[in-house]
Amino acid sequence: MQFRPVCLTSLLPRDGGAHKSLSWCGDLRAEELPPLRGLPAGLGALGRAGTMESEGGSSAAVLAVVTERRFAQRYREYLEQCELLDRRHRVATMAGGAVAIPVLGDTLPEPHLQELRTRVGPGSTCVPTRLPHPAPSKKAWGCSPAQRLCRELRCWAERRGMTWSAELEADLPRSWQRHGDLLLLNGDCFRAKPWESLEPELWEVVASALGVQRLAKRGRVLPDGTRTPAVTLLLGDHGWVEHVDNGIRYKFDVTKCMFSFGNITEKLRVASLPCAGEVVVDLYAGIGYFTLPFLVHAGAAFVHACEWNPHAVAALRNNLELNGVADRCQIHVGDNRKLKLSSVADRVNLGLIPSSEEGWQVACQMLRQETGGILHIHQNVESFPGKNLQTQGSNQMEKEHRPYPQQIITSELENGDSRDSMGKITSSATKPEWQKWAESAETRIASLLQQVHGTLWKTQILHIQPVKSYAPHVAHIVLDLECRPCPVVG
Repeated sequence: MQFRPVCLTSLLPRDGGAHKSLSWCGDLRAEELPPLRGLPAGLGALGRAGTMESEGGSSAAVLAVVTERRFAQRYREYLEQCELLDRRHRVATMAGGAVAIPVLGDTLPEPHLQELRTRVGPGSTCVPTRLPHPAPSKKAWGCSPAQRLCRELRCWAERRGMTWSAELEADLPRSWQRHGDLLLLNGDCFRAKPWESLEPELWEVVASALGVQRLAKRGRVLPDGTRTPAVTLLLGDHGWVEHVDNGIRYKFDVTKCMFSFGNITEKLRVASLPCAGEVVVDLYAGIGYFTLPFLVHAGAAFVHACEWNPHAVAALRNNLELNGVADRCQIHVGDNRKLKLSSVADRVNLGLIPSSEEGWQVACQMLRQETGGILHIHQNVESFPGKNLQTQGSNQMEKEHRPYPQQIITSELENGDSRDSMGKITSSATKPEWQKWAESAETRIASLLQQVHGTLWKTQILHIQPVKSYAPHVAHIVLDLECRPCPVVG
């Protein structure tokens, strides 16, 4: 049986129910096969679904059968009856919706393949492949990944003559980010002095225990204005990874660019916004976190994406091409405060934390002068009980920038209710500190709109959306603020 290499990108559930992106490099038969439902038609498109190259040898590879999800249970039952089902490894669920079921042995005889295609799953696509780095099943692990790491590291360290201690065990990671075959550790682990004598072999043991090929460790975001992550590559020769969210492909270098799994709820919300025919300005585009959902799912006609981190710009260009929307986006490289655009946007996204206030005036400048639009303003807001809210701008600052203070018009609804971006009134479940910050931001934006456009504008809080907990008592939220010019009377 002849095989040719192909990469499959999969989306596997974590224990917590979220998802992680994995890329498999396997082998498919060279013979012509019917298109796999739920994935791009043709083996060529299937081969392009993943871009990671296998870095391990073939010794860890297992045979698997790829088919449509609706046939998966029938396939499993048949393979189990024939004692061919590999229970040591997880079923791989791919981004297109198909699944790869691990099987025992080095080859799957043709009679079994024919039986699967014709009797077990009539009309199904049955494609043999090899998964070089399959994820172990929970049964195979016998314990959590963190417990397995502790067990294997302790055995290895003691064989090296090191005395295991409570200090070393407390210094092990309890959580991490997985990007394909690269694991990104938090900066609060492996800080104890004894670990240094075990490097660099230490990182190979950690990677093996957690089932990856590359390893990196992150520190705090650098205060360089471009939010460059302080990430050190511990194992491997590059930091490029691919992640799939909601059918959108993001490819980037984890050592150069930011990526937050916690923003997935906001990316899903952006994808559901009614943006058909609209022009959007994304003032802090990054690698395309929100630019791509606006284009791919929300139906925006065009997006102006602003970014000044050169590494993020390179990733953004690539991601626009990967997702087939490059013709509907213009990238503006550099400081967005120097942007030579005005009166072009129906929406402006200000996705910068802890605060995007430096971009508020630019956002007001971007809104269409005749019709206005909606601002999506990101902010970290403290919620300490009994503490007065500290906003970014003081009352004195607001007065200094308010040309017509008596004419500022805001529209707040009674009983804490608000309207969402569809104009529907929704009950507010926000914290008082969030509402107070939103009202302060609304007043400041109303002042800036008058200052920028020279006319009276009306603002209205549509919605306050919590995104994630950023730190104890600090929440990352988004304010949807509608801004419309008042009609001229007389």
